[in-house]
Amino acid sequence: MQNLTELPANATSQRSLSVIIKVCVTIPFFIIFLCCIAVMLHIFVTHRQFLETSRYILFAYMLINDTLQLLSSVVLFLCVMGQVKFAIVYCVPLLFISTATFQNTPLILATMSLERYVAIFYPLQQPATWRSDRIWIIILSVWFISCIFPIIEYSIGELDLAVDVLSTPVLCKTVVVNSSPIQKLFKAALNVLFFAVVAVIILFTYVRILLETRKLRQDKESVSKAMHTVLFHGFQLLLCMLAFTHPITESLIVLNANWLPEDVAFFNYFCFMLIPRFLSPLIYGFRDQNLRGYIGKTFLCCSKKVKATH
Repeated sequence: MQNLTELPANATSQRSLSVIIKVCVTIPFFIIFLCCIAVMLHIFVTHRQFLETSRYILFAYMLINDTLQLLSSVVLFLCVMGQVKFAIVYCVPLLFISTATFQNTPLILATMSLERYVAIFYPLQQPATWRSDRIWIIILSVWFISCIFPIIEYSIGELDLAVDVLSTPVLCKTVVVNSSPIQKLFKAALNVLFFAVVAVIILFTYVRILLETRKLRQDKESVSKAMHTVLFHGFQLLLCMLAFTHPITESLIVLNANWLPEDVAFFNYFCFMLIPRFLSPLIYGFRDQNLRGYIGKTFLCCSKKVKATH
């Protein structure tokens, strides 16, 4: 007869191996992302011409936002994988940053599309707030909108009376502060509203720039580039919306594969949260001709320095 005490040990061993594999897959992706973002931000800081253009300032802001989003989500992921528990007072700031930066991304994409629209249709009489020295007003407004809704979401919920906010250790998940039906309804409605508004803005700017391309006889190249940029923002929005497919993918995986719930959750996190956030700013940075040249030079200099040290 098989010893019954071996089953828990085997299950624990398999779970530990699964956690190690997940961490070893996630951390290298995150480190590569941070290295690429650090290179691009270094280029922005060391080459002033980028900081004098609204488009590049907004892109730098998107890089910082996505870095904060990935950093907070990876920290939360590692805490859940390691079963690390701590008080809600320390958990809420992490969840707040993760939620606010997630909602901030579509707003940034809408802002970047509108910036291209303003640059094409008002090249000589550009509104003051869209100029490089005033664009921070729009950035602060976007950040304020992204932060105010998580505060409302957390304030309308009710915590379990048995849980002490300052001392009771909990596993830091969204369900800890977002468990009531009204909170879930508010969050779902807010996400639909955010992405619907952004989709309308991107579609509007794309159609207007497309029509302008057909009318103009001169400077068609710059208008065409703006049109492709707005189209790419639409693609970025689709990547962000992949995060909302997790209920569908969870159902399909459960029906067709015998996966554990934590494995399904990791698959969704890696494929629909981590990879889209990883790809979106990198593709945008490498497709820009000016940035691509500086990125190539930076990596070339780094490789020469590495060879020189050997």
